[in-house]
Amino acid sequence: MGRHSLPDAEATEGGRSRPSARRRTTVIATALVIGVAAGAGAAVQSGLLSFAGSCRDSAVRIDLAASPDIAPALEEIAERAREEGVRSDGQCMDVHVVSRENHEVADLLATGSNSPDYEVWLPDSEVWAERVRSTGDGVPLTPAGNVARTPVTLAAVPSAGAQLGWPRRTYTWAELTAAATATDDVRLGSADPARSATGLLALTSVSRSAQRTDPDADTGVAATAKLLSQRMSDTDTEAASTLARADAGEAAGDPARNQAVFLTEQAAFAYNASAGEGVPDLRLFYPEDGSPMLDYPYELVDETDLSTDESRAATRFMALLDEPRSRTALARQGFRVPDKPVDARLVRAAGGRAPQPFAAEGAAADPLPADAIQQTLGMWTITVQSARLTTVVDVSGSMQTPVPGRGTRTRLDVTREALQKALDQFTPEDEIGLWEFATGLDGPNDYREVVPTDPLGPGGRPGTQRARLSEAFDGLAAVPNGATGLYDTTLAVYKKAQDTYVKDKFNALVVLTDGSNQDRFSITRSNLISELNQLSNPNTPVPIIAIAIGPEADLQEVDEIAGATGGVGYEVSDPAEITSVILKAIMAVGQKGGAAG
Repeated sequence: MGRHSLPDAEATEGGRSRPSARRRTTVIATALVIGVAAGAGAAVQSGLLSFAGSCRDSAVRIDLAASPDIAPALEEIAERAREEGVRSDGQCMDVHVVSRENHEVADLLATGSNSPDYEVWLPDSEVWAERVRSTGDGVPLTPAGNVARTPVTLAAVPSAGAQLGWPRRTYTWAELTAAATATDDVRLGSADPARSATGLLALTSVSRSAQRTDPDADTGVAATAKLLSQRMSDTDTEAASTLARADAGEAAGDPARNQAVFLTEQAAFAYNASAGEGVPDLRLFYPEDGSPMLDYPYELVDETDLSTDESRAATRFMALLDEPRSRTALARQGFRVPDKPVDARLVRAAGGRAPQPFAAEGAAADPLPADAIQQTLGMWTITVQSARLTTVVDVSGSMQTPVPGRGTRTRLDVTREALQKALDQFTPEDEIGLWEFATGLDGPNDYREVVPTDPLGPGGRPGTQRARLSEAFDGLAAVPNGATGLYDTTLAVYKKAQDTYVKDKFNALVVLTDGSNQDRFSITRSNLISELNQLSNPNTPVPIIAIAIGPEADLQEVDEIAGATGGVGYEVSDPAEITSVILKAIMAVGQKGGAAG
């Protein structure tokens, strides 16, 4: 494989029909892997798998959608299985591998609207499978193990690597990113975290690393994300292609070229192997606080709709991927194989050198928490697209209720603090506004616009929108005898948001309430939803993100109202959760298409 093809390493053994069947659990699937693998081993020893003639007419066909980086190795293994007549329960396997972008498959499976045309999906990261599962309406996935691994790193051209002190200088994720973005001398790029697990895991690692030393680091991470968004590629392959192909001369002279990108070890290995003579190898930095891994999960797709033959053949192929020759094929492509020591030759070919902690005990980071990944993706969404959010806050008397475990601090107290914290997540180009609502607030109206929705402007400067909002958040006060005038308020703010829609921004309403509608003179819920359905326009989407605060709030009510606009409803027991929920909601709405415009 080009200049850095690894020699064969020693290893040790390690169109559907749709009958009705009950779902198999992961434990059963795992047991089947072990059982079939053991049976296959005995068959190999007895010569049963060595047979002459074609068995194509009776073969069990399995279609496998795979991440583009690992698809060639899988096709090599599948072709060998066909040539050698590898069998599952006495039938040959005919595994067809097709390369599919991970984010595209995840989006299709998450909708659950179409029956997939493959029985197995092998994305590059559990991130994608989790995204499908988290929607609740997606196509069911059954995990059956992991095929390969590769760490997420920062890859630099030689001149940038030298400037950053490679290989002797080691960094945390936060330190490395700060060093790479401190000046214009090193242009840092990334694959789009919304489309690339590499980009998403790297940015999440940067965020968590920064927060370990500075709990208020969110603003700095958002600024880093904004910088990355200006040098963003759709995929890892495209990100690698932006790297300067010559050393210092081109690196310094072409502003369209990057000198460093977030990249996996395997992608760097492939880059170095295909770059050709005269193009210097990349230099890889492995952060001290651990490199997250792409883990290549093997997922059975809608297993209850697989025939017994298909299910067993799919599981048999997973067992085949764990056999020595298959592991060697994966290693030749630059992948690490599970439960095996790191091959130092692979690391060197990819661009790693000691003392970079590529193989040290504990160098691989623990899996990143799903909520941290969601928050990063939400932050990325609003950073890249820029947001136009109107915040609508309930100031009825019930918002004076103390929050359990927080002494005398009320729901409104904690809500104000959460809104101040959320404000730090947004950039100067983002537009934020504030309304408040309660019966008796403003004569006949249950609502009042406090700060019109406008760009925030630079932080910390008097007279900016950010300063006005910060002051307005602090000034929110409950109306002692005010009730929750939710319906009239929602309709009025939604009409205003539609009238003032800004193209190419994420337009949305964030409605915070701790109770059901209590204004007996307002329109009915059915009338409100009917009005929202009529006002909603796919060309000017303004989804409502409705957050129900505390036990008296009606999640079903806010979810139904939000759903009429393409939005979502959430429930929080503690208003302090508002910041993370807003980011999570933005991600969810973006997946549903509500952020387009």
